[in-house]
Amino acid sequence: MRHGFDTAAGCGADCDTVAGAARQFLKANVTMANTPPDDSDPNKVPPGDQAALGAAGEGARTVHDVIAALQAEADDYKDKWMRAHAEIDNVRKRTEREKEEIAKYAVTKLARDIVGVGDNLQRAIGAIPVGAAEQDPALKSFLEGVMLTERDLLNALDRHGIKRLLPLDEPFNPHLHQAMMEMPRSDVPEGTIVEVFQPGFTIEDRVLRPAMVAVAKGGPKPSQAPPGDAQPPANENTPRG
Repeated sequence: MRHGFDTAAGCGADCDTVAGAARQFLKANVTMANTPPDDSDPNKVPPGDQAALGAAGEGARTVHDVIAALQAEADDYKDKWMRAHAEIDNVRKRTEREKEEIAKYAVTKLARDIVGVGDNLQRAIGAIPVGAAEQDPALKSFLEGVMLTERDLLNALDRHGIKRLLPLDEPFNPHLHQAMMEMPRSDVPEGTIVEVFQPGFTIEDRVLRPAMVAVAKGGPKPSQAPPGDAQPPANENTPRG
């Protein structure tokens, strides 16, 4: 029993020492755990300031993107405006050109009918034998009246841009004349118009009706036409581009 008592007495002193050390260690750990972090670092940004800086950077990038988007939209609107302006200008020019053509050729159908009246007046004049009017005063007065009517008709047509073609002794032009036959002639250059069966008419720069003619053949070759001749008038019946 004495040996057991001595063991307990010796352990009691050591246990008190160990227990004290343990209490000191636990106290130190608890103190460190409860101590707030040191905020004395001058380079450390507080959490609130970090959020503010992040929001400012995000705002700066958003403004840049908005400006770029608005600039792109403005460029797109400018391009569309320029295209629309060009299209409107083309439509205006095309409309003016169409109005001019309508004003020029509005009387085409009427003119085609009226020139037939002129043909009849010409036939009436040609039907009177040469010298017969000089022997008959009434016939002479009638002939003068028909010739005056024909002249007034041609003047009225001319005021509306309609001109008669009487290409006798002129070189044949396929744009203005229609060859009905060829006649052997050695006294005139080949291709010369030696007879007009029906006069032609032009309206402005178009052919209303080609002249029906007879063309000489067998004569000397015609001289070469000089360069730089004007473009031939378009046929009234041919669609224009």
